[in-house]
Amino acid sequence: MQITENFNLSEFECNCGCEMPRDVRNNIIKLASQLQLIRNKVGKAIRLTNAYRCESHNQKVGGAVYSQHLLGKAADIQISGYKPKEVFNIIESLIEQGDLLQGGLGLYNTFVHYDIRKTKSRW
Repeated sequence: MQITENFNLSEFECNCGCEMPRDVRNNIIKLASQLQLIRNKVGKAIRLTNAYRCESHNQKVGGAVYSQHLLGKAADIQISGYKPKEVFNIIESLIEQGDLLQGGLGLYNTFVHYDIRKTKSRW
């Protein structure tokens, strides 16, 4: 199911293959719209390394107990040709300009976490 110009719902599904709950799907659609804005800004495809996680899969990968991934409000992303720090800075800039929803933003060695929790959180 196509949910934005460049994102399909299947890209956001849990890596364990379980069925995504309806309330999670609604959050995913909102998250995808934000990721589409990032993609439009950089003009390159965004690779999702993680998005929705069911509780079982979240525990298996060592995710936080209250992870935004459980709600379908988070994605871990990579953009070819960009270092994670560059992606982090682009997202931070879009948030500061009011072009992207405020939320969590985490910088890791190989990816950036972005979520739409509504409150600012950085790590």
